[in-house]
Amino acid sequence: MRNLFTTLLAAALLCMALPATGSAQTRLTYSTFFPPANHQAKLAAQWCEEVEKRTNGEVVIDFYPGQTLTKAPQCYDGVVEGISDIGFSVLAYSRGRFPVMAAVDLPLGYKSAAQATTTANAVYEKFTPEELDDVEVMYFHGHGPGLLFTTEKGVRTLEDMQGLKIRSTGNSAKLVKALGGTPVAKSMSENYQLLQKGVVDGSMHPIESNKSFKLGEVCKFGTDNFDVAYTTVFFIVMNKSKWGEIAPEHQAIIREINKEWATRHAEAWDAADVEGRQFLIDKGGEVVQLTPEESAKWVKAAQPVLDNYVEETNGKGLEGRVILEFTKSTIK
Repeated sequence: MRNLFTTLLAAALLCMALPATGSAQTRLTYSTFFPPANHQAKLAAQWCEEVEKRTNGEVVIDFYPGQTLTKAPQCYDGVVEGISDIGFSVLAYSRGRFPVMAAVDLPLGYKSAAQATTTANAVYEKFTPEELDDVEVMYFHGHGPGLLFTTEKGVRTLEDMQGLKIRSTGNSAKLVKALGGTPVAKSMSENYQLLQKGVVDGSMHPIESNKSFKLGEVCKFGTDNFDVAYTTVFFIVMNKSKWGEIAPEHQAIIREINKEWATRHAEAWDAADVEGRQFLIDKGGEVVQLTPEESAKWVKAAQPVLDNYVEETNGKGLEGRVILEFTKSTIK
């Protein structure tokens, strides 16, 4: 009898030590191309920490910045295929794959990252596009206004743009062509040397890149063409199966964190833009202001980029004009 009691007691203590059914810890991996020191990578790492904190350690995330788990263009598919459980990269790296969300990247006249971020999330919530059905969307954000920067001369008119070779990709390349320049499709990582060696005459990029990529050292002029400024949509998505493994109460917590962090990313982009502009000026750069009349010419010249988006989107069985008009309305 004594041996039986001892056995039962040991079994009871073992059961008490085991986690309750359904409360086992979920461990996830998170991949991004941003290097660890970048302000966006730091925010992503803080998101991971916040999730662990608010779920009382039930959801733990191992963070892999700097393309150590998946490269930037492969990040989305890496999530779908389970190479990483969470991914943070750029939708435009999969060109043509996200036609609804691509409307946000158009040169619609962004003034801030806060605008771009609000627009990106609003477009997703409005249309919940099928193009993102293979992942669980956490949230989106967008960088501040993408503008023109040049090395040898300030661009004050459309005539000044003619024949200039401008490093640009995606929609920014379409904008360069519409404005009369020659787009040169190269990655941001190549940009500094291209500008320094005179391979290109300028670059389309967000203001913050003047400091974060040191482009303000080689660009001597910035053109405040805000009325045709573009953005780039960044995604944070999770593998659907992994999302399903997370307890409903923890999913609700993560959704709340997502709302907070979208705003934080936008604030970080806007703060970085202030630093990027000052960095350009401190390096001897000049900021060119377009007159209202000249800016109107740029808007007119850029219109074919928007028309082309509508045509291409309609060709995919979507309502391109409806998507574009809603996107523009969120900016206003």
